[in-house]
Order: sequence, then structure tokens, then C-alpha cells
Amino acid sequence: MLVLALYFFMAKIITTKNVTKKEVITQHAAVLFRQKGFAGTSMRELAEKLGIEASSLYNHIGSKSELLQTICFAVANDYNSQLEKTELSNEKVAVVIENIIRFHIHMMLHRFDEVFVANHEWKQLQEPFLSNFLLQRKSYEAKLIALIKKGIQTKEFVNINPHVAVLTILSAVRGLEFWQRHKKNLEQKSLEQDIVYHLLNGLKK
Repeated sequence: MLVLALYFFMAKIITTKNVTKKEVITQHAAVLFRQKGFAGTSMRELAEKLGIEASSLYNHIGSKSELLQTICFAVANDYNSQLEKTELSNEKVAVVIENIIRFHIHMMLHRFDEVFVANHEWKQLQEPFLSNFLLQRKSYEAKLIALIKKGIQTKEFVNINPHVAVLTILSAVRGLEFWQRHKKNLEQKSLEQDIVYHLLNGLKK
């Protein structure tokens, strides 16, 4: 018992040069929230995954709900920041949409745990964070719809329903959850290229 107590007393959260302890905790929380769901994950389990005592977590975070807020809003903010950056590039609408699709794919492939949690566990957010998150999501979708409308007006896109176009894009990229779970024998670069080509050009010659 003395050895075990000494281990927990000495255990520390391992960080890297550019990652804070809170970020390490959040990354591990995202993995557990994806695997077991927000409600099914306990702070004790998170502490065990980190190799520390549960009480030590509260030196860095306020609550499990705070972790979910951090994950969901980090993902939402990154999507919105990238969209704003892409819109300011003065590129053609088709190029802007392509860059947005590529960013979504990148997020799904390289930050899968966080994106999965933001996609599936956002309903567990407490107010006022729930309403704020939904507002950000609706605003993001509205901006994408406006871009598709602009592309139709400039004759870059066919006269498709903008809402359907955005739904198709977001649903297709979210479908990468299946690829992540089963790790099909597809090289990531080819996967990205095929998705972008299909969403922008379709199947017909």
C-alpha cells in the first residue's frame, strides 16, 4: 500500500514541449468520451488513464462538463476560424469550398476523437453552452449555404439546392467515421482526393 501511495503521489501528467497539462487531459478525455460516451466516463477512469489520482485532475480542470465544453468549442472554433480564413482568400467559390472540404477531412483524420465527441456528445452540454454551440453550428452551416448560393450565381456551380449541397458535403465527410473505425486499406491522400473529386464533380462523366 505504501508503494502504491508513493506511486500516485509522484505520478505526474506527461506533457510535450508545446502541449499543456490541461491539453493532455482534454485529449485523453476525448478518447474516453468517444469510446464510452460522456455519461459513461468517470473522472476516476480518466485519472487512471493519465496515471494520477482523481483529485489531482481538479488542479487543472473544473469538472467533466468543462472538458466536454473545451472539446466541443475547440472543434467549432477551428471550423469557424478556417472558414473565415478561407473566405478572405479572394479565391473562386469552388476553390473555397474545396479548401473547406479538405479541412473537414483533415480534422476527421487527424483529430478524430475530438470531432467525434463534438458530433455525438454535444447534447450533453449544459446551458448556456448548449445554446451557444448550436448557434455556432447553425451560423457555420448558413455561411456554407451562402457560399454555395454565390457559386450558383457566379455560374461555378449547377443550380442545385444549396441546403442539399451543404447537407451532402457535411454528411459525406462525417462518413469518415466508418473509415476510422474499420481502417479500410486506403491511403489517406488518395482518400482525400477521391472525396474532394466526388463532392465537387460527382460520378457522371
